[in-house]
Amino acid sequence: MAHSFHTFPLKAPNLTQPSPSPPRSNRHHSPLHFLNAAATHSNPRRRLLILPSRRRRIDFVTARAVTDRDLTDESEYREQQIGEGSEVAEASLGEGTELAEQNVWVQMKEIVKFTGPVAGIWLCGPLMSLIDTAVVGQGSSVELAALGPATVFCDYLSYTFMFLSVATSNMVATALAKQDREEVQHHISVLLFIGLGCGLVMLVFTRLFAAATLTAFTGLKNVHVVPAANTYVQIRGLAWPALLIGWVAQSASLGMKDSWGPLKALAAASVINGIGDIVLCTYLGYGIAGAAWATLASQVVAAYMMSQTLNNKGYNAFAFSIPSAKEFFTILSISAPVFVTLLSKVAFYSLIIYFATSMGTHPMAAHQVMVQIYMACTIFGEPLSQTAQSFMPELMYGVNRSLAKARSLLRSLVIIGVILGLFFGIVGTSVPWLFPYIFTSDQMVIQEMHRILIPYFVALSVTPTIVGLEGTMLAGRDLRFLSLSMIGCFLLNTVVLLTLSSRYGLQGCWFALAGFQWTRFLSALLRLLSPNGILFSEDLGQYELQKLKTT
Repeated sequence: MAHSFHTFPLKAPNLTQPSPSPPRSNRHHSPLHFLNAAATHSNPRRRLLILPSRRRRIDFVTARAVTDRDLTDESEYREQQIGEGSEVAEASLGEGTELAEQNVWVQMKEIVKFTGPVAGIWLCGPLMSLIDTAVVGQGSSVELAALGPATVFCDYLSYTFMFLSVATSNMVATALAKQDREEVQHHISVLLFIGLGCGLVMLVFTRLFAAATLTAFTGLKNVHVVPAANTYVQIRGLAWPALLIGWVAQSASLGMKDSWGPLKALAAASVINGIGDIVLCTYLGYGIAGAAWATLASQVVAAYMMSQTLNNKGYNAFAFSIPSAKEFFTILSISAPVFVTLLSKVAFYSLIIYFATSMGTHPMAAHQVMVQIYMACTIFGEPLSQTAQSFMPELMYGVNRSLAKARSLLRSLVIIGVILGLFFGIVGTSVPWLFPYIFTSDQMVIQEMHRILIPYFVALSVTPTIVGLEGTMLAGRDLRFLSLSMIGCFLLNTVVLLTLSSRYGLQGCWFALAGFQWTRFLSALLRLLSPNGILFSEDLGQYELQKLKTT
């Protein structure tokens, strides 16, 4: 990461054009700007130089007489530093422009290369839960069933804090665009504090209310699974602070266009989780408690490694800053629509599991296996959202604005989404159909798994395309429609879920999920294809771009 460079009174250095004159407003000027101006006015060859420090602070050099040779050396040094400091930003912009200029098939190839590491990042979380499911299922059907409500409490509830990731990526990327390392550090410190605070709140909530929540969730018919589920939740609940801090650190790295650092951390965490499950559950016989301890250890290690990745870039990932009221409301304005969208999805998935748990131990165990495979397969579509959010904004609102190129890029994303959907729909359906004994040897559970294969495929096959479409809407800042449409999909399909689950059991739950996914798909597609939509309307005022404000 290049060091930030400030030379007053210069502003917004550009290698291809002369430096513009200083702005009239002194809002962002250091007091040293006026010292420089005074020295230059009294003697054109005298001025105060402000040079960058290698320890991320500014060193001040005493005002002195500067010769023509000194000014030449300074200019050469400044150009060198500007070139280094703008290299990442120029590469990022150039990459987006080049991607937009390419034909559809070349675009798809580049998108796949770009999203590869991101797919690995998204895969690690569900992979750890899938490992827990496979190992625990070999020992006890009751504990396997208990993983259903337990993972809802741990995994799905954690998804409601995904707004921290969105806010972190956006704020860090914005500060990096200005090449302001101090602002980047401040944003990271503020969001780390918020992540720590949310983690501590969830830790206390888990200790006090997890048992009551699980009892209400599972119902009286399945109260026998509550002790095992509560054991799992209480152990994993200890990792809440580390989990959310790790998410902030991971998102900061992604905002810096670094996907390999978080991928290495999460890959190491997955290995630790797998080894821990085998040792604690299979050899030592700790069952569901052993799976929880293994996941806890992997999450703490992942958070530490992602923090170290930031430290290696020159930032302090262990510094926390209390946000001001203005900063807090800025973060809230960014994350609120995303929070509503995520909450609607999590609520619907939780309702499905709630109805599945009321159907007995065997349907609950079958649903647990199927939903874990489903989540693992859908992860491969998530990078399409990241691609849209990375490359679409420049084409929609940038200097080289081109809605035609944006529509071309969306077409590539949709084609890739369809291909991924069909591929992982077939793979995800084949695993429980042909190899169910990987997860359980209980024939009743296997029969329940086979009954829901058709709605399972229908729901899974369209998911990657949905993610790409909704990522485009996020890039276009069409957040209000996205959140409202998600609420509408939730309410409509909740009625469908109530109707079908009572009549067709677990199969009805999965048909309701298929309806939820296809409703999301049609809503997003019609919005983007609308003549007045963000990809067709030339009126920028119709969709106000929500800009981040920095303090």
